[in-house]
Amino acid sequence: MSYAATPFRVARKLDIHRVALIPKKDEQRPREFADTLGRWLRHRGVEVCENTICADLDLIVVLGGDGTLLHIAEAAARHSIPVLGINMGNLGFLTELTEAETLPALERLLTSEVTIENRLMLRARLHSQGDHATYRYALNDVVITKNVLDRLLNLSTTADGQLITTYRADGLIFSSPTGSTAYNLSAGGPLVYPGLATITVTPICPFMLGSRPIILPADMTIATRYQATGSNERAQVIIDGQPFWEMADGDQLEIKTARHFLRLVVSSSRDYFAILRNKLHWGSPEQVGPR
Repeated sequence: MSYAATPFRVARKLDIHRVALIPKKDEQRPREFADTLGRWLRHRGVEVCENTICADLDLIVVLGGDGTLLHIAEAAARHSIPVLGINMGNLGFLTELTEAETLPALERLLTSEVTIENRLMLRARLHSQGDHATYRYALNDVVITKNVLDRLLNLSTTADGQLITTYRADGLIFSSPTGSTAYNLSAGGPLVYPGLATITVTPICPFMLGSRPIILPADMTIATRYQATGSNERAQVIIDGQPFWEMADGDQLEIKTARHFLRLVVSSSRDYFAILRNKLHWGSPEQVGPR
């Protein structure tokens, strides 16, 4: 698959007849706002369902935060359903619309062209004692991490079969460009523009200061073999914040880019750099040095 052949940003008119509303679980305000949006959409002839994702949807509206959107990203990408994120708290990297901006944004969706970004996703599977797990998908990142009391992990890592290095660290983060602003950033990894086709590998608290993050092309296959120092030691694989597998000595984790993109409907009132300035406080008074 050629990732360069797929444009990152497109403007198009969506033909919307059926919409799914996905409010954040266990919180009253997102559910109430979902009811309001449901009435508004039905009044305009749009069929609405809640907390259900199926192939015949024309749009998914997420009401909550980035975590709620991450939860449905795999299903949305598999069915190529555009996703609109409504943030019910602080501005998010993915759920970037506020409540006040929602109805005007939906009006534009129903009547005119909107901007959609094709966000690259990762897929991972575990090879353990001859068995291959099914692929799991991540919009942000796939993380190998140690248990709290375990020693440093030894993770022999290759790209297309060529050895990068054996990392001695608390773990490794494999992030998409979208996920570069998540755990990768906290671990000292680089910010990557979301339109680039890359996978970033970032060690977590490496033993050697020379172990640095590396940005790789999206068409590479990355593999990491766990070399345990004790028979009872295990590493954990976490995908977009959710634990999925345990790695024992000799197990190998394979990371590739997914065949499907997440189609993210983005705001017309702010861009990626505006979100960075807001979330990372770029240009705030406390960051302005002496003249």
